[in-house]
Amino acid sequence: MNDMTMNRRTLLGAGAAGLVGGTAFVLSGRPSEARGRFEVQYSDAEWKTRLNPSQYSVLRQEKTERAGSSPLNKEKRRGLYVCAGCGLPLFASTTKFESGTGWPSFWKPLPKAIGTKEDNSLFATRTEVHCRRCGGHIGHVFNDGPRPTGLRYCMNGSAMLFRPA
Repeated sequence: MNDMTMNRRTLLGAGAAGLVGGTAFVLSGRPSEARGRFEVQYSDAEWKTRLNPSQYSVLRQEKTERAGSSPLNKEKRRGLYVCAGCGLPLFASTTKFESGTGWPSFWKPLPKAIGTKEDNSLFATRTEVHCRRCGGHIGHVFNDGPRPTGLRYCMNGSAMLFRPA
């Protein structure tokens, strides 16, 4: 009985240690350039000089800005939302909608603007959205958006710049 108790404790302890270690890895922020090769590439040091701290944190480390913190939430003019890392047009203002989430939301990206990949961080499977050209993390896409697509591209405002029409 004592050996069985010890084995259970050892197993539970090892499992807890693995969970804590895995969580630390997921939340540490992975540089986007580790995910693949893209048309626009810079060293980590170059990205840090090209981007402000908030842009770097979101685009290159896959962090999320605080809800409601982006001035792009209130942007109502016609124009394009472009990648803050490389300037690639990502979304047209005509596809923006108010989702009530605190992040700029769109129901459709521009053609050939984005890439996606499965994101298993935070103990859930989501679809991560990144810039097709530089690989910068932009946000996530969910299946609870408006017609006609039914999609909600929930984007970090720090990852984009607005270019008025």
